[in-house]
Amino acid sequence: MKQKIKTALISVSDKTDLSNVLKTLNKYKVKIISSGGTYNTIKQLGYPCTEVSTYTGFKEMLDGRVKTLHPKIHAGILHDRTNKKHAKEMTKQKFPSLDLIIVNFYPFQKIVLNSKNNKEIIENIDIGGPTMVRAAAKNFKNVLIVTNKSDYADLINEIEKNKGKTSLNFREYMSSKAFGLTAYYDAMIANWFNKKLNIKFPERKTIFGRRFKELRYGENPHQKSSIYISDYNDKELGLQQLNGKELSYNNYNDIFASLEILSSFKKISGTVIIKHANPCGVSINKSALHSFKNAYACDPVSAFGGVIACNYKINKNIAQEINKNFLEVILAKGFDKDALIILKKKKNLRVIDISKYKPKNHTTIKNFDGSFLLQDKDKSIFNKKILKVVTKNKPSVKEIKEMEFAFNISKFVKSNAIVLTNNFSTIGIGAGQPSRLDSCKIAIQKAKLFQPKKIKNSIVASDAFFPFADGVKLLTNAGVRTIVQPGGSIRDQEVINAADKVKAKMIFTNIRHFNH
Repeated sequence: MKQKIKTALISVSDKTDLSNVLKTLNKYKVKIISSGGTYNTIKQLGYPCTEVSTYTGFKEMLDGRVKTLHPKIHAGILHDRTNKKHAKEMTKQKFPSLDLIIVNFYPFQKIVLNSKNNKEIIENIDIGGPTMVRAAAKNFKNVLIVTNKSDYADLINEIEKNKGKTSLNFREYMSSKAFGLTAYYDAMIANWFNKKLNIKFPERKTIFGRRFKELRYGENPHQKSSIYISDYNDKELGLQQLNGKELSYNNYNDIFASLEILSSFKKISGTVIIKHANPCGVSINKSALHSFKNAYACDPVSAFGGVIACNYKINKNIAQEINKNFLEVILAKGFDKDALIILKKKKNLRVIDISKYKPKNHTTIKNFDGSFLLQDKDKSIFNKKILKVVTKNKPSVKEIKEMEFAFNISKFVKSNAIVLTNNFSTIGIGAGQPSRLDSCKIAIQKAKLFQPKKIKNSIVASDAFFPFADGVKLLTNAGVRTIVQPGGSIRDQEVINAADKVKAKMIFTNIRHFNH
């Protein structure tokens, strides 16, 4: 059913790009009603317009908080044109119909980003705008609602195509977009209050997101995918791509996994290599080049086609090392001019500057079919006050520091996680096995394959307790002499005895790091 546009109400915070819309509405002799700054803009552009207060016969009040909240406006939007009772009431009140509503909201998210003044933020919570939008969206059978200037071109095309009218399909589609906007807007406000009041787990949790980009496909080619930004700054991720193909779903998944680990490092240079969301090489070192080489040496086979993230600037020497290997993505805090020239020789290599990336969320979400789990991020490593040395042999201060490094990496490895390290670099990682013993075998196998000389006197971290002594025996027989684990098994003493037997050192952290 096509509906003729006779009267339009325009009230927008963003007044750009209105000219072409007004030109089209004027062409089809559409009467325009507006308020405040929008009214002034329309008049300045040279188009006839009636101010809302003149239209309703009621002046704005409460510093503009009440201006469009009037029965004449909302009845004009909400009445059903096919309902005889509605028609009689409208005739009796002398209320005309409103056929087109163009509204965008007070810039709440912009104010949140740029101001810490709570009063200013609250004043920029729009009430009248969302109320009109919801009313028009509900009555899409009769009314067209437009909430984004990016839809102006489609609006003009729709009006021109239908000679001043709009189709039901178009009105319903715009209604769906409008309800998406009001839900998004309200979710941002609710989340702002939750953050302000430090409410981590509210009774009702709404996750807001703006589509940043539609991706070629998901984890596999037969799956569709998009990436959304859930932040008040919903225009950018803080990732500047300088070279290479478009990023895929799997690229993003690995990128965010690498950035989580990278953000856990302090000021020292760190390199993280990710494959299928698991680290396959991690190293921190005063030398950025050594950090890169050590991380790659951990498992060069798994690193093939992986994602490498660095918390330092890439120079010419490191770029030359990178280009010796096949990688999907390289992330770093800047690139020297010479380094970029080298890296851009590989057209498909995705080169990304993460200088402006800042981790913001403090929770993690896992979605299921009709439900989701929400939890705090695992920000702890271990608490030195509750560390317990359980073996006769005690670790040195340096060994405890490296234990902390190894135990930190275990947080990011899929459980069951076993991480072997030597001199603040991983030399073997066992990830994602149903059996902890299998993870031990894989970590040892990797270390023996690529860095056999470094297993002797190496350090191992386990994300959860050893349920039996078999894992510890396997590790110590391979050369491990320092073990960090949470403890807490009913067989802890058997595990301790196995370590003491070979004069190994072991500490219990009393903190577990499952990552499923």
